[in-house]
Amino acid sequence: MTHIVLLDPVAPDRLARMADFLPQGWRLSNAASRDAADQMAALSGADFAISGDMPVDAAMMAVPRLQAVHKWGVGFDNLDLEAARRHGVRVLRTTGSNATAVAETTLGLILAVNRNIARGHLAVRQGAWPKGELGATSTTLTGRTVGIIGMGYIGKALAGLLGGFGCTVIYNKRSPLSAEEEAAINARFQPLDQLLATSDVVTLNCELNSSTANLIDRDRLALMKPDAILINAARGGVLVETDLADAIRQGRLRGAGIDVFSVEPILPDNPLLDLDRVILTPHLAAMSADSLQPTIRRMFGNFKAIADGISPDAIDILV
Repeated sequence: MTHIVLLDPVAPDRLARMADFLPQGWRLSNAASRDAADQMAALSGADFAISGDMPVDAAMMAVPRLQAVHKWGVGFDNLDLEAARRHGVRVLRTTGSNATAVAETTLGLILAVNRNIARGHLAVRQGAWPKGELGATSTTLTGRTVGIIGMGYIGKALAGLLGGFGCTVIYNKRSPLSAEEEAAINARFQPLDQLLATSDVVTLNCELNSSTANLIDRDRLALMKPDAILINAARGGVLVETDLADAIRQGRLRGAGIDVFSVEPILPDNPLLDLDRVILTPHLAAMSADSLQPTIRRMFGNFKAIADGISPDAIDILV
């Protein structure tokens, strides 16, 4: 029986919903925990694996019978692609499948930080009523300049949402879009340092790779307006978290919304945990109950194609 293992531990009901879309005669199991030994045990005897943010290292790529690893999402920094090539393991990703969810979460974090929504919620739950205090530091998004670092599927979806707020959208990426693409999303390219200096909101929506690792550090944060905010729904490694914490603590940045971290789950000594002007979420931007079915069908369809000796959807292939 062909066996798929989901490496990221999930609730039993979610696994059951996924299993509804399995090809006939296939089975689906879940790793018991994020522990390395449990991850290896889960892979034992598996033909295919799915990873959200769980690392798949060289030893895991070498497990006998493993034919392919599917990334749930697009970022592949947690997958050892070189080891996959050595062992003949196909690596795929669901390009664009979570773009709307991540874009909406990014927008939600922008609004929550700007409008002090989370701080107000916690205060009311604790019996306080800081209407004047929080109102004095709340700002609107409408008409502001938003700088998007990364302009792939997610960045383009976010630009579309921001159009409804009348925002000026600027962006930076390695290769600028064509004039036609920029006109379609009403965004214009700017050099990174200029984007940082002119944006009221800076949002990270890029891949983590050798050119983006620690991209936003102390020096780049110093370029931003002191009343600007930073959102990271990309990868934790794009941002130097200690530098961000210092900037906010010292009043050099107004606030931040962070969904991804350099170490996940977040460590108890992470300096961002102590800052009330920072909203933290548990890497949930790509998660959406209503996008589960098409994403699962897509991944299982790619696995079935490989099992049948057919090439999977070319847009999804990494290795």
